[in-house]
Amino acid sequence: MKTALKNIKNSNSYLYLFIKIVAFLLLAFIFDYLLGAVFRHFYFKQTSGWEYSTKYSIEDTKADILIFGASRAQQQYNPLFFEERLKQTAYNVGRDGESIFYHYGILKAVLKRYSPKTIILDVENGIFKQAESSYDRLSVLLPFYYDHLELRSVIEMRGHFEKFKLKSQIYPYNSLLFKIAIGNTEYNKKRKEDINGYLPLTNSLNEPIRTVDFTKPYIIDSNKLNVYRSFINDCLAADVKLYIVCSPYFINAIGVDSSMKIAKAIAAENKIDVIDFSKNQTFLSNSKLFDDTVHVNATGAKLFTNQLIDSIILVDRRQ
Repeated sequence: MKTALKNIKNSNSYLYLFIKIVAFLLLAFIFDYLLGAVFRHFYFKQTSGWEYSTKYSIEDTKADILIFGASRAQQQYNPLFFEERLKQTAYNVGRDGESIFYHYGILKAVLKRYSPKTIILDVENGIFKQAESSYDRLSVLLPFYYDHLELRSVIEMRGHFEKFKLKSQIYPYNSLLFKIAIGNTEYNKKRKEDINGYLPLTNSLNEPIRTVDFTKPYIIDSNKLNVYRSFINDCLAADVKLYIVCSPYFINAIGVDSSMKIAKAIAAENKIDVIDFSKNQTFLSNSKLFDDTVHVNATGAKLFTNQLIDSIILVDRRQ
């Protein structure tokens, strides 16, 4: 009899523990869902800042000309000069610190909606260099995982468990909370001018040119090579005119960067024009056109963008 009562008591204890665990998981699920919905609401409500620009690039822009790349795209190509001279709308979808993975994600989302007339992809030294940060930075695309199936293969490059982590509604916004808060204020608009995605730099470099040795080898990321090839192939399949451009540096280069050699070789295989300003003497001879050694300032951007347009016009005439 005592044994039976003890068993019943133990069973009740296990049942009580099970109910507590279920209740905790249920509350955690509800909390995750509700807080995630709040974060999502304010994320897509932003009207300024980098997150807004990413959202606009993925879901809204229908510009004829799109400029892709990292900071050397975002801060060096002024879309207004393309619009003025080529009589086509233009938008800069570049984003500071991002790799070819991000650029390809944006391209996939854009091509799902429409085909631009022209795409410019800015390539830089070390674009194919292996770096864990290139995968980590794909976190900026997490908010689009559920609504944009075309982005999932890119986002899941962050890691094998990414699709499981994304079961959480909060997870996509974990690293973006401060940016979301700022993006819902007028602060970003006052802090930094945004001209169709282009962010002008205002400093003027005052130092002698420095020498950089590009002959030192480094590990090439095969994923980046594959994505670069896919970027080119998708543009060709969509009948989009693609230009690959290396914008100016204020660097005296020894040798040629490994990634640049590969980028040019793959472009040549696909009969894509590469326009290289990395050793353009107009820029190498004038530090005042630069904000730092790898970014031109607003004055330099005006000169560079117009020279690039001249080059594009010449290329088009030859074809």
